[in-house]
Amino acid sequence: MRYIKKLEDIQQLSGAERAALQPVADAYAFRVSDYYLNLIDWSDPADPIRQLVIPRPDELNDWGKLDASNEAANTVLRGVQHKYPDTALLLCNEVCGAYCRYCFRKRLFMNDNDEASKDLSEGLAYIGEHPEITNVLLTGGDPLLLSTRRLAEIIGALREIEHVKIIRIGTKMTAFNPFRVLDDPALVEMFGKYSTPRKRIYVMNHFDHPRELTDEAVDCLDRLMRVGVVMTNQCPMIAGINDDPQVLSTLFRQLSWIGCPPYYVFQGRPTAGNDPYKVPIVRGWEIFREALRHGSGVARRARFVMSHETGKIEILAVDAKHIYLRYQRAKDASLRGRFLIYRRDDAAYWLDDLEPATDAEACMDGGLAPRFAHDSLLDTVDGPE
Repeated sequence: MRYIKKLEDIQQLSGAERAALQPVADAYAFRVSDYYLNLIDWSDPADPIRQLVIPRPDELNDWGKLDASNEAANTVLRGVQHKYPDTALLLCNEVCGAYCRYCFRKRLFMNDNDEASKDLSEGLAYIGEHPEITNVLLTGGDPLLLSTRRLAEIIGALREIEHVKIIRIGTKMTAFNPFRVLDDPALVEMFGKYSTPRKRIYVMNHFDHPRELTDEAVDCLDRLMRVGVVMTNQCPMIAGINDDPQVLSTLFRQLSWIGCPPYYVFQGRPTAGNDPYKVPIVRGWEIFREALRHGSGVARRARFVMSHETGKIEILAVDAKHIYLRYQRAKDASLRGRFLIYRRDDAAYWLDDLEPATDAEACMDGGLAPRFAHDSLLDTVDGPE
């Protein structure tokens, strides 16, 4: 598989387009595979697959921060994040099969970044010394771009740590280049070896649009499932790509049919360069809610969440006056499970943009608050600092 790193090598773009987009590619890394380029309908400037990987001039708008969720605060060693007690992240690679234009970790692909680590010995030792860690996510960058030998070394080492029960692989290679799996029987065999009946490997796929679910992609997932790997999918809500209830519903249903059910839909982080891809919270909720009206229960398992600095916050509902949320996971134990009511703001993109409701507002008739009367109003209005 050929990977293209220069806009000048994309013949479908005119010379003028390449010149206009080069400053964007200079600011935020560009890379794509031949396979993925062939999925683009080049006659359509708004083609969603094109929007996923081809730069846009408005990425240079002054908006957001490179580390929008302050992952630096959770970094305990180079290449190791430990935000929640039972879960650790190993950033084991700083390259992807292609670079999503809306990536929330695009800082990893900049020349002066050293967050990821190829030497994971200290990270593995850290996990071994923390028995509360039962769940390890290999991420980056994309772990499936590592050699099979290297990946086997990492997974094998984790399997020697008794308290690590789940190993997750965060990847978009199944969308960007399914031949990474299809052309490497040793990789499939390795996954089968280490995904055992009581200690499974989960592949956290990243399909954003139904057109990514090609025959090759489905075959790739099938080979991994046949050796015991558990499949699921998570993706952000992205303007111009899947911010449409019909598109999102179709994606959910097709994922459920192939055994890769939807897990999370993320509210896009306010990351630098992501201005053209942002969707406000209220609009995102309305799209998500409408998408969930279709399909079987398996197709409607996704939750709409934001990965905030303080934790993973589920967006539960929106009414005429309020937005209702709950902490699914939280860095601060006192926030876990806390129910929140904020004033509705159709222009807000992130928790920090919202204003908490007052006690009186939270108790007003017509809202959803009475359904959650078991939560104290202090919990309701005491948002994250």
